Amino acid sequence: MKKEIIALLLAGGVGSRLSILARLRAKPAIPFGGIYRIIDFTMSNVANSNIDVIGVLTQYKPLSLMEHIDNGRPWDLFGKTRLVEILPPKTGEEVSDWYKGTSDAVYQNLGFIEDFSPDIVLILSGDHIYYMDYNKLKDYHMKKKADVTISLIRVPFEQAHHFGIANLDKKGRIIEWVEKPKKPKSNLASMGIYIFNTKVLKNALMESASKGGVDFAKDVIPLILKKKLKVFGYEFNDYWRDVGTIDAYWNCNMDLLRKNSGLNIEHWNIRTNLFVRGEVGAKPSAYIGKYSKVTNSFISAGCIIEGIVENSILSPGVVVEEGARVIDSVVFHNAVVKKNAVLLKTIIDKNVKIGKRAFIGYGDALPNKILGMNLSTGITVIGKNTILPEGIIVGKNCIISSGIDLSRSRLKKIESGSTL
Repeated sequence: MKKEIIALLLAGGVGSRLSILARLRAKPAIPFGGIYRIIDFTMSNVANSNIDVIGVLTQYKPLSLMEHIDNGRPWDLFGKTRLVEILPPKTGEEVSDWYKGTSDAVYQNLGFIEDFSPDIVLILSGDHIYYMDYNKLKDYHMKKKADVTISLIRVPFEQAHHFGIANLDKKGRIIEWVEKPKKPKSNLASMGIYIFNTKVLKNALMESASKGGVDFAKDVIPLILKKKLKVFGYEFNDYWRDVGTIDAYWNCNMDLLRKNSGLNIEHWNIRTNLFVRGEVGAKPSAYIGKYSKVTNSFISAGCIIEGIVENSILSPGVVVEEGARVIDSVVFHNAVVKKNAVLLKTIIDKNVKIGKRAFIGYGDALPNKILGMNLSTGITVIGKNTILPEGIIVGKNCIISSGIDLSRSRLKKIESGSTL
């Protein structure tokens, strides 16, 4: 089946900086904005751009991601000429068969590309929050008669060392490329979005692999630039966030509640798979009690609110009992906040139970003793299926791991910066 363009979505990252949120699931499968997952944004961009073949390259903890994507029907990517295909590493022969990096993942799936004989291949990342019409990127690529085009966005200079950084000439051609420079000369950062002429991609991947290269930013792009091929930068000026840290993830969720943040899901036509394994049928509408108070918050279907919710995002099935307060927090599916408990700037994973009169997010914002400055802005994270007892006090910048039941513990206080 011949296609002009196909997309490959890299969704196998570990997401270690997101700590326990990514411990039991792939980073792109993490819930976002109540009813969505992080990967929904890239999947929806593909569908909205009328690209009808996409390969999703999975590796780390892929089950929930695979269940979520299913057959692609929620994104209208299902049918005789429309396809989503999950592409896990070809394990079973040797450990070396696992994907070693971004370019190695695509290299191992050259056969999938050849099945569709595309003129160009779009390489995407599944762990960013943004809206983009990829047709504009494609049109720019073709107008410039480029071999490769990299989508770029300006970031604060103090953050530039986290990204691949490009310098452009007056025509938009990339004349210098440095991966995570210590002293960046530019703040034009790679968005992890590449568009390649297929022949150029195939040749570059084969040559890079023969030299031990496994990564687009570190290996493939420098190799192509050395060959004096035409590599252009496409500057993107709209909302885009890398949600690779707990702070970035929390802030991006809060952007949903901030006026003029640029994050506007309603107008972006973001689609998702609302089916959740183990649940039967759709959840009913949210119930907001007579004496409850909800301010500047996103409340999903199936929530029961009897207490106070301020500036927070609640996924389906969350229960906030009478007298409880949920403030500046992100709460995943089916969590329960018992009577008179307080959540302050907390991220709570699925099926967590917070006991009566518990206080989460109390005290001074001491940095986490393990994650350090990667968890220092006062956010506490509680892992999936954890139970916290009545009256417990949990400080700021704490991590409480998944599946812990403290209901029978004598523990009364967890100090700020602790990991349990």
